[in-house]
Amino acid sequence: MPDTTQRATVVVVHGRTAEVLGADGASQPVRLAPGLALTPVAGDEVVVADGRLVEVLPRRTQLTRPDPNGHELQVLAANVDLVLLVAPADHGQREGALERMAIMAWDSGATPLVVLTKADLADDPDARLERARDAAPGVEVLLTSTVDGRGLDALRSRLGPGTTATMLGASGAGKTSLLNALEGLDEATREVRADGEGRHTTTTRRLFRLGSGGTLLDLPGVRNLDLHASEQGVATVYADVADLAAECRFADCAHDTEPGCAVTGAVADGALSPRRLEGWRAAQRELAYLHRRTDPAARAAKLQEWKRVTRESRGRQRP
Repeated sequence: MPDTTQRATVVVVHGRTAEVLGADGASQPVRLAPGLALTPVAGDEVVVADGRLVEVLPRRTQLTRPDPNGHELQVLAANVDLVLLVAPADHGQREGALERMAIMAWDSGATPLVVLTKADLADDPDARLERARDAAPGVEVLLTSTVDGRGLDALRSRLGPGTTATMLGASGAGKTSLLNALEGLDEATREVRADGEGRHTTTTRRLFRLGSGGTLLDLPGVRNLDLHASEQGVATVYADVADLAAECRFADCAHDTEPGCAVTGAVADGALSPRRLEGWRAAQRELAYLHRRTDPAARAAKLQEWKRVTRESRGRQRP
């Protein structure tokens, strides 16, 4: 009997069935073998034997967010080299969302790249470019337009052979238009169809071979950018805050009302925007929340603190 074992890439998983793409470019559905050490996700390199997915190979990178159950991580995609952080260059751009997406990208092990879309609609595209650079220090920013073609060649050059990319961005950011504007992606347009109520639904194909030689892994339906980050990821995105914090008088400075705080001092002097400090504070709150959610001791300690504060508050309210 001939050996039917082959390597393949996972395109999408539905329950106990996955669609995989072989080295020959042909896709096929396969059943998941029982007892897999990892649950496969889009982008996983796997071994297929006799029509069954029998092994998930080690991942180079993985893009994650908190699972809805609140106690685990949900892996969105694996083996991604480049994460395109897609945001509109017109009035819809929000720097806070860019910061959150950059944290997710850095923590995945991949490289983030900010792609500003709809540059043709922006009143001052250069100003939008600078705001995006401030929100994601150290991350390359491309200004693009699918109408006049601005920046598309530069984007294609980042999506060369051997590069697997994916996109993060809110609904309406222009991800689908960007996908369709890239060379060789007519298939993406054909796979979007209207349902009986006139809405558009996307079929299950999620992996596109680009004319530039790279691969784009589409993740439609990712609307909730819940933050799961390491301290390193937050420190990378908020490097300006971290650098200032090293100059604070106290090592445990919370950058609030402490004397000698270099961070609040920079805000007062105009060297650091208040929005950047508030973004850092929000990221720290979410990190603390995630820590309590996964650490029973931390959760119990916080509960005791809340009880103490409640008792003291009630005591002050008594006549």
